[in-house]
Amino acid sequence: MATQIDTHPTALPQQVGQLTTGWKLAMGASFLLLVVGIVAFIRELSTGMIATGMRNVGTMGGASWGLYITMVVYFIGVSFAGITIAALVRIFNLRQLRPIARIAELLTVVFLLMGSLAIIVDLGQPVRGVINLFRYARPQSPFFGTFSLVIAGYLAASLIYLYLGGRRDAAKMAEYPSRLQRFHRWWAAGYSDTPEEQARHRKTSFWLAVTIIPLLVIATSTLGFVFGLQVGRPGWYGTLQAPAFVTLAGVSGTGLIIVLAVIVRRMVHDKTALGIDVFAWLGKFLLALVIVYLYFMTVELLTLLYSTPEVEKQLSDALLFGQYAWIYWGSVALLAIPAIGLMWQALTRRWNVGWLVAAGIAVNLAAIGKRFLIVVPSQTHGTLLPYEVGSYSPSWVEYGVVLGLFGLGALMIGAFVKAFPPLPLGDREEVTADA
Repeated sequence: MATQIDTHPTALPQQVGQLTTGWKLAMGASFLLLVVGIVAFIRELSTGMIATGMRNVGTMGGASWGLYITMVVYFIGVSFAGITIAALVRIFNLRQLRPIARIAELLTVVFLLMGSLAIIVDLGQPVRGVINLFRYARPQSPFFGTFSLVIAGYLAASLIYLYLGGRRDAAKMAEYPSRLQRFHRWWAAGYSDTPEEQARHRKTSFWLAVTIIPLLVIATSTLGFVFGLQVGRPGWYGTLQAPAFVTLAGVSGTGLIIVLAVIVRRMVHDKTALGIDVFAWLGKFLLALVIVYLYFMTVELLTLLYSTPEVEKQLSDALLFGQYAWIYWGSVALLAIPAIGLMWQALTRRWNVGWLVAAGIAVNLAAIGKRFLIVVPSQTHGTLLPYEVGSYSPSWVEYGVVLGLFGLGALMIGAFVKAFPPLPLGDREEVTADA
C-alpha cells in the first residue's frame, strides 16, 4: 500500500510553531520594554541630547560618551563569543558543542544588530550621522572600522553563516505540513541533502568559519583601539586595551550562551539534547577566560598605581576609593566569585547547571560594569587640562533606550525559536507518515 504524507498540520520538533503561555508572557514583557525604549528615543529626538545625562568633557564637567557607548562595547562583545564558539565547533569538529552552535550563531546576529542600533541612538541625529559617514569617513580611523567591520563585514558574515548552517534543518522542516512550511522551503532553497551537497556545504562552512575568526578578532580589537590609541587620555592609552576587550567579550558571550542554552533546554523539554557535558565544556571555557581577564585587571591596576602621574592617580583613586569604587569592586566580585565556583566544579567534576546560570548572569553584570568603567571615568577624571572633576549619571531616557534594545533582542530571539529549531535536528526527528 502506498504511503501518503498527512496534509494536516503536524507538531513540529522542538516546540516550533507552538505559542505556549510562558512564551506569550515573555514576549509581552519584551514588547513592553521595546515600547519604553521607543518612547525614550522619541523624547531624545524631540529635545536633543540634553535629554540624556551626557555633557561635554572639561568645561561642562561631564562625559560625552556614556551608557550608549558602554552598551555598544558590551553588545559587540557578546556577539564575539557567539560566532567564535560556532566557528570553532566547525573548524575543530567539537562534537560536544554542536548542540549549542546555532544558539551561538543566533546570539551573534541579534547582539550585532543591537550594537548597531546603540551606535545609531548615540549619534543624537542618526540620519545626519549616517550621511556624514559616507561623506567624511577616514578609513584609517578606528571609528570607521567600528562601522565598516562590525555592521558591513561582521554582521553580513554572521548572517550568511547562520543561513548556511540551517539549510539542512530547513529542508527537514519543510517536509512537515505546517503554516511555516513556505518559510522553511525558502530557507532550504532547494537543498536535498545529497552526498555532493553535504560535501559542498561542509567545505563552504569550514572556510567561512576560517574567514570569520580573524575578522571578528579584528572587529572586537578595533573597539579597543578606539580607546587605546587616544594619546593623552589617562586610563585609555595602553597596549592591553585590545586583548582585554577580546577576553572580556569572550567572558560575557560565553556566560550569556550558558543562560540561553538553559532556557532553550527547558523550552524543548529535552535534557538529552543539551546534556551536562555541553555545560561542562562551556563552564571550563568560561573559567579560563575569567582567569585571563582577572590577570589583565591585575596588571592594569598595578600599572595604574606604580609611579603614576597626578592625573593617573586621580583616576585610580576614583576607581578604587571614589565615586566609581562600588562599580569597580562589585565587578571584581562578580568575576572572582563565579571563578571560584567554576574552579571547584572543574576540580570535583560535578557541574551544576543552576550555578552555571548564576555565573553566566554574574559575569555579564560584571562585563557591563567594566565597560562602563572603561568608557566614563577617563572622561570625568582623565583630563590633562586644569578642569574641575566631572560626573556622569545616565538619565531615564538612556535607561529606557537600553531596556528597549534588550526588549528588541528578546523579541528577535523569541520569534526565531518559534519559527526554526534552536538546536540542530537529529536523525531521530523524522516526518511521520500514515499508511
